[in-house]
Amino acid sequence: MCKKLGKELPGLPFKPFTDDFGQLVYDNVSLEAWRMWLAESPRYVNTYGLDLKSAEGREFLREQMKMFFGFSDGKMADTAWVPPEE
Repeated sequence: MCKKLGKELPGLPFKPFTDDFGQLVYDNVSLEAWRMWLAESPRYVNTYGLDLKSAEGREFLREQMKMFFGFSDGKMADTAWVPPEE
């Protein structure tokens, strides 16, 4: 059951991280939702100029990921990207 999309979907074929959070994502996030995150995450990297080599940059992105997948509450950080009006 995918926590993000709320339905049964194929899961990830790998743990994205070697820690407990990686196991949580592996157990609760579908491949489809993971691909959605991969499309979304560059917006945070670009807007905030994140250095993913630094602990601070990785932690910021991880916190956004937790909110994106619904593992923690809060408002995700704004990005410079604005969705097109329909």
